[in-house]
Amino acid sequence: MAGNKQVNLNITGMTCAACSSRIEKVLNKMDDVDASVNLTTEKATVEYDSENVDISDITGKIEKLGYGVEMEKAEFDITGMTCAACSNRIEKVLNKQEGVKSATVNLTTENAVIEYNPNMLTDRDLIARVEKLGYGAQPKQSAEDRVNAKDKQLNRLKMKLIISALLSLPLLVTMLDHLFGIQMPAILMNPWFQLALATPVQFIIGWQFYDGAYKNLRNGSANMDVLVAMGTSAAYFYSVYEMTRWIADSSHHPHLYFETSALIITLILFGKYLEHRAKSRTTTAISKLLDMQAKQARVVRDGDEMMIPVEDVIVGDRIVVKPGEKIPVDGTVVKGRTAIDESMITGESIPIEKEAESAVVGSTLNVNGTIEFEATRVGKDTALASIIKVVEEAQGQKAPIQRMADIISGYFVPIVVGIAIVTFLAWYFLVQPGNIEPALVASIAVLVIACPCALGLATPTSIMVGTGKGAESGILFKGGEHLEKTHSLDVVIMDKTGTITKGKPEVTDFTGDPETLKLLATAEKGSEHPLAEAIVAYAAEQDVEFGEVDDFEAIPGHGIEAVIEGRKVLVGTRKLMMDNGMDEEAISSEMAQYEYDGKTAMIVAVDGEIKGIVAVMDTVKESAAEAIASLKDEGLEVIMLTGDNTRTAQAIARSVGIDNVIAEVLPEEKADKVKSVQQEGKIVAMVGDGVNDAPALATADIGIAIGTGTEIAIEAADITILGGELTLIPKAIRLSHKTIRNIKQNLFWAFAYNSAGIPIAALGLLAPWVAGAAMAFSSVSVVTNSLRLKRVKI
Repeated sequence: MAGNKQVNLNITGMTCAACSSRIEKVLNKMDDVDASVNLTTEKATVEYDSENVDISDITGKIEKLGYGVEMEKAEFDITGMTCAACSNRIEKVLNKQEGVKSATVNLTTENAVIEYNPNMLTDRDLIARVEKLGYGAQPKQSAEDRVNAKDKQLNRLKMKLIISALLSLPLLVTMLDHLFGIQMPAILMNPWFQLALATPVQFIIGWQFYDGAYKNLRNGSANMDVLVAMGTSAAYFYSVYEMTRWIADSSHHPHLYFETSALIITLILFGKYLEHRAKSRTTTAISKLLDMQAKQARVVRDGDEMMIPVEDVIVGDRIVVKPGEKIPVDGTVVKGRTAIDESMITGESIPIEKEAESAVVGSTLNVNGTIEFEATRVGKDTALASIIKVVEEAQGQKAPIQRMADIISGYFVPIVVGIAIVTFLAWYFLVQPGNIEPALVASIAVLVIACPCALGLATPTSIMVGTGKGAESGILFKGGEHLEKTHSLDVVIMDKTGTITKGKPEVTDFTGDPETLKLLATAEKGSEHPLAEAIVAYAAEQDVEFGEVDDFEAIPGHGIEAVIEGRKVLVGTRKLMMDNGMDEEAISSEMAQYEYDGKTAMIVAVDGEIKGIVAVMDTVKESAAEAIASLKDEGLEVIMLTGDNTRTAQAIARSVGIDNVIAEVLPEEKADKVKSVQQEGKIVAMVGDGVNDAPALATADIGIAIGTGTEIAIEAADITILGGELTLIPKAIRLSHKTIRNIKQNLFWAFAYNSAGIPIAALGLLAPWVAGAAMAFSSVSVVTNSLRLKRVKI
């Protein structure tokens, strides 16, 4: 094989020798491939001809067989990008790099997410490839470091802008002479004076454009820097040429365009400054989450309390938190009692009572008591750190709608350069033959007006603001593609237990006197059944004093029998009562009503006489009916999916306004039910708790996990609703609709701006400095429009 290469691939999913043999056999059937697969090491050693076979063909074959090829994911901060052509170029080159499975480069967040084979590449190789293209790359910094770096970058840009503006201002005044014939002081019109002001702007302040243009052209691509460098250089060097003619012949009146080149650079810098400042506001969601983190922790070590930085807390540390202080890390209470405001995680404004063995979440606020807890998750493992990670990843990913803009941007700059050349030639040979000035002015205006910055910013800025807005509201989108797809939903399938209901049975009705309740609660105290726990909890709320049980017997499927202080107590079904010689006819209609309402009703009898009924039910969440009504208002079909019996399921569904119920479904069958709805051609969202419903969540087009921000809930679905507030589901869908509408507005105006601007410039109706201002403000307008999402009501 001419282009012989050897690579090791880590294979996942193999369970026996038949697996490894199967993979080896299929790979060896490929032309120019020689493979050996080892089950023990879970590796495939593959030798192939790189001229005829691509590594992606090999990994594709393995994945098609149902196995995985282990890849590593790395994130890098990219510097030096100026427009969509830059990010497209880096992404395109990285995706062609052998060993890279996928690469996504985001212009707005200035980062790259790369999935690659660690046996073929290292982080250093990827950084070197980006640097070879003329850009900077480094492993992703922490969110806090990136915020600080962006602040420094903004300050440097501000200083350059101020210097550039001060140098350009006198040149701006000279335009009054050009435009209106107003007599200016002689010093301002002196060519030497104008050269002295324009040169540092062109070659010191504007050097970044030359540097970027050179690096891009060297690598066979073109970006915004090429357009700016060409346009300003044409104006500057034509002015120098006119100045040399004036030096040679003092009677020659020079036509100088130093103000054009300087003003274009200044205006573009001004636009960049506004754009960077506006873009920094799109990351306020991350900043707010970072601000929530506690900075210090009061740790008990060797019997002494000490304040240490939260970064130094380790798993197992005992931490004391006093009223008004933040919980530093995740943990479990070991001593004390308090109420904690967990609104930043759950969205619930009412503080939650905590006592021994209760879980506490880092960065939540301790309201009124002193507690001691044991740290269970610290640093990057805390719930808040997981949330920040999800938001960052979502903001860094591309939505499918962005691909179209990226493809167009990739071809845009070369086409514009071609249009500028044609414009120059048309003016010079056809419109005003032999007159270079109007030809030059028109071609410069074309180059400057056509920068594709707005096109490149149109989608990622809206995605960033949209996902940030969601995070602030307790809605975590796992990626831009999920934010986009959510707006296309037709059906929302909701699990019952723990989603529509609270997932914890409660006593809803009790008919009987206090003495009967005391005997009932005492009898049930010895049982571990969830219904018994609900009865005991209800009695405790009523301040019932429990007695002592002399004898206890559980009767499977029927109830319990107990002897309490010499009295025989029966709790259970009609059959249990009938078997013990009691007639339940007098209460049968009451029992039937409870059962119709989906409640579990039990009869209580004492010493052979029926004394009352206790009804227990997994109660519906307060927000369920409102959330489902909102979903219906959005035009969505709502289905309840549950393993409960049909009668109970329909009772719950009636109470919250759901018409379509699929009941008595085993957990492993839920995914099949989702598929059957999808086969009707509908886009389906599945709402569940993120653990039991994992197969259905994964099968649905959009999986929505109801949870408290735990790692399992976040990993299980495409969207995580923090806490149990169901009204966040329709809000997530509305946010998706508004974000997509915002993106479409941005793309329309970006396309319309370039489509209208280029012909106007080519016709000579646009001065180059006006084109520069228009180009700069087009980017700012796109970012500003995206920022409107921060204020929309969902």
